[in-house]
Amino acid sequence: MEEVKSVYIHIPFCKTICSYCDFCKVFYHDKWVYEYLNCLEQEIEDVYNNEDIETIYIGGGTPSTLPSKYLNRLFAILKIFHTNHLKELTFECNLNDITKDLLEILKNNRVNRLSIGIESFHSEKLKYMGRKHTFVEAKEKIKLCKEMGFTNINIDFMYGFSFEDKKIVKEDLKKILSLKPTHISTYSLMVEEGTLFYLNKTPRMKEDVDASIYELICKVLKKSGYHHYEVSNFAKKDYESQHNLCYWKNQEYYGFGLSASGYIDKVRYTNTFSLTKYLKNDYTGEKELLTKQDVMDTHLMLGFRLTKGFNVKEFEKRYQIKLEEMYPIRPLLKNGDLILKKGNIFINPDKLYIMNEILLKMI
Repeated sequence: MEEVKSVYIHIPFCKTICSYCDFCKVFYHDKWVYEYLNCLEQEIEDVYNNEDIETIYIGGGTPSTLPSKYLNRLFAILKIFHTNHLKELTFECNLNDITKDLLEILKNNRVNRLSIGIESFHSEKLKYMGRKHTFVEAKEKIKLCKEMGFTNINIDFMYGFSFEDKKIVKEDLKKILSLKPTHISTYSLMVEEGTLFYLNKTPRMKEDVDASIYELICKVLKKSGYHHYEVSNFAKKDYESQHNLCYWKNQEYYGFGLSASGYIDKVRYTNTFSLTKYLKNDYTGEKELLTKQDVMDTHLMLGFRLTKGFNVKEFEKRYQIKLEEMYPIRPLLKNGDLILKKGNIFINPDKLYIMNEILLKMI
């Protein structure tokens, strides 16, 4: 069993429900929050095995929707973790929730990375998403964050609407880049079951248009000094998400809270999606014991999301098997789908958009 160094905490409460969101969430209710945090504390005490934690990610839902008294309670709970070597503590924020008081609480509790779900500044896109913010507001809030000492800021950007074209994307990217975030996460719209988009049968852009938009985004962000280190993620030098790299390197991690997923001792688990059940201190959901083949397949799928891929010798040492004995590497290297360079194997940068097709050839 490898030492677990990362923790995900799920806060499911939201003031509004976005039309595209398929994450587990509920409308904010004061009584529920109080009970939820008590149950979260109990879950951590039951499961956490006193490892030294290096990264913590607080996501949702909307963690920033919590008022000060509950934020302080949340961070008091997190003191259960041993964090002498904490590298990164990320907190997801809704732009509208950002205030000096919120930032002071975060600063006092060692949060050193903010992830802000801006998604877009285009009026029609915002209307579709059920979001209400302006570029002027974003400039003010991001400026406040930086004045309060938060230099590591991620901005989420969403594209893929049926009416969207390159002009709209360029305008959005220009405004996002003017905010000078250190990290940008991009998401092509997925119409997931259970969302308002799904119920309303919201159309998304055609596949060929999506591919050309993705190519445009990569080009613009690279030209602006962002390292394209993962299929959908771009960072300034040394600002890659340390927590998410844990996932992509197929390392083990804890998931605490409603619907949270974790990976411990070759067991992948997802907590219950039922708030009623969770508030009775029954957080158990689905569990799957992975075989060696499952673990290797997952390593491959996640590792190839990174633009530098993964180290072949490290893979072979970890699983005590030759990579090419398990997967049809040679023909994919020969046809240019894969590239082997300096000991790392990765998907040809020109073929990242069709990485799923390449993975299907392998697994």
